[in-house]
Amino acid sequence: MSTRPIRKAVIPAAGLGTRFLPATKAVPKELLPIVDKPTIQYIVEEAVAAGVRDVILVCARGKDSIVDHFDIAGELEHNLEKHGKTALRDQMRAIARMANVVTVRQQEPLGLGHAVLCAKDLVGDEPFVVMLGDDIIDAPVPATKQLADCHARTGLGAIALMEVPPEEAHLYGVAAGAALDERTIRIDRLVEKPKQDAPSNLAVIGRYVLPPRVFEILERQEPGVGGEIQLTDALAVLAREEGLAGYRFEGERYDAGDRFGYLKANIAFALKRPDLRDPLRAFMREAAGEEG
Repeated sequence: MSTRPIRKAVIPAAGLGTRFLPATKAVPKELLPIVDKPTIQYIVEEAVAAGVRDVILVCARGKDSIVDHFDIAGELEHNLEKHGKTALRDQMRAIARMANVVTVRQQEPLGLGHAVLCAKDLVGDEPFVVMLGDDIIDAPVPATKQLADCHARTGLGAIALMEVPPEEAHLYGVAAGAALDERTIRIDRLVEKPKQDAPSNLAVIGRYVLPPRVFEILERQEPGVGGEIQLTDALAVLAREEGLAGYRFEGERYDAGDRFGYLKANIAFALKRPDLRDPLRAFMREAAGEEG
């Protein structure tokens, strides 16, 4: 089945980051580092690794520093070169060259579905990926590439799924449907944060490959949970009217929007670093010993 390649990514980045106050009082939560790299950079790198070239950041007022991170910093690069730090200079320049990053404003906090709708004119009439910055997924094959491959196989929009304990299902959008293969379902039920009787334990995680028709659905979508325009509600309509695949991705997911999840991500990525692995392990053994 022939499908068009995924060339554009929409990354909502308009949230206030209140769970990380006071750190996020002046610094966007998307720029909080995991080890020494901003969270948002992991997301953009994943998009690029999946073949995306145009990254659309949906921002609010006060988030200009996110865009600055993906721009050329001439004064910084000059200073690094002056002091012989050419490798670090090249690393900074590579950040600016990795993708074509553009922004659009979400002027009011009307929900994730509304944030995606703000990117309509920049996406145009082609399939695109939505990536949530709170979900960091460490996988040999980027999660976005896994979804793009699912989209190519099925010809349907595809959303990332992860098994969660049943008692945690109320924290997520939850999907259910008939199996297409061992990792893929054709979704027939999709519920945002079910208060009871969740249709399954397959939670929707922040990666979505969507057809442009989702914009038409979002434009007529009524407010849902929390009085906001919910993307999950629009996806339920898409599943019913056009079909939608759910793909249980391979990889380790970290919730960087949660303080404990953010700490776990920092530890996990630090342990992958040869310069940090051994001293970090020694510190953790020492700390665990002190705590008994």
